[in-house]
Amino acid sequence: MSTRDDLLKLDNQLCFAVVTAARNVVAIYRPILEPLGLTHPQYLVMLALWEKAPRPLNDLAADLALDPATASPLVKRLESDGLVTRQRSAQDERRLDIALTDAGRALRERALDVPHQVMAAVGMDIDQISALRDGLSRFAGRRQDA
Repeated sequence: MSTRDDLLKLDNQLCFAVVTAARNVVAIYRPILEPLGLTHPQYLVMLALWEKAPRPLNDLAADLALDPATASPLVKRLESDGLVTRQRSAQDERRLDIALTDAGRALRERALDVPHQVMAAVGMDIDQISALRDGLSRFAGRRQDA
């Protein structure tokens, strides 16, 4: 039985567990993504583009729960690496459309094993990972349809 004081222990804090887990997840992904030439944030951008491209930068940023000003440098770096292109929309020059290059599309094939490598690294199967993701999505303010 916990007391009111126990609720203020660091190890009992949801925020501490989530922040620590996030740091650890990024550390797990780092060596897995390194051979692909991607950082974890760049990988997230590529995942979103593999789902739907071309797309406006604002839509991409929204799907990644980022401000466009935060997503823009990630996209610029991916462009300099030859994985994406940025082009002003012909219909609305304020809109910046992001598209995959042939190299960006090809990288998807090399990334197909990333989820399995992550599962192996954390010792969890797809059902455990899915349950954890779905539980966390409530705190992230995102709904999971999968």
